[in-house]
Amino acid sequence: PVQIGSLTNWLNVSAGYYNSLAVKTNGTLWSWGIGGQGALGLGNTTNISSPVQIGSLTEWNSIYSGGYNSLSIKTNGTLWSWGANDVGQLGLGNVTYYSSPKQIGALTTWSKISGGLYHALAIKTDGTLWVWGRNFDGSLGLGDVTNRSSPTQVGALTTWLFASGGRRQTSAIKTDGSLWTWGNNYFGSLGLGNTINRSSPLQVGALTNW
Repeated sequence: PVQIGSLTNWLNVSAGYYNSLAVKTNGTLWSWGIGGQGALGLGNTTNISSPVQIGSLTEWNSIYSGGYNSLSIKTNGTLWSWGANDVGQLGLGNVTYYSSPKQIGALTTWSKISGGLYHALAIKTDGTLWVWGRNFDGSLGLGDVTNRSSPTQVGALTTWLFASGGRRQTSAIKTDGSLWTWGNNYFGSLGLGNTINRSSPLQVGALTNW
């Protein structure tokens, strides 16, 4: 481990496939790494080897860095994205690339974000789970393999607590402590005791202490 600078006011960090994001305690957002396809959110595609501030706002909170795409939730509950968008992974209803943060819809009820290499996940304050992007092997959990370019709700449950995406699969924990997985299962990555792909959430065992 090598320290980045000497500052002691970093709050959140997320390491993506090619780039990283960080938020300071003052709410400013910073990025560095490969800037291809606008992944750094700096309005260009330049590679950066040291943290550079994205804009001048001081209301950034949660962050997620994917492949060439990134997500962030502001303190006001709005959801933002930027970078590569070839399969709709920015959730903006199109496949246009953006090199600066763009707001996804107008809602102010987003709470948590995560995702995989080409898909994204978000949980609202009401406990509902939303997904978008590439739907490799059912990784969106919507019962099909169709890509989505806008946030789409997974079922109707309001008990999702945490979700995390891999390259082609997704895992989630509910408020009752149960563990659920879906998507690619070639090597048993879903933890279900087999290698069958799943396009809808399936509970892993019966434990409720995850």
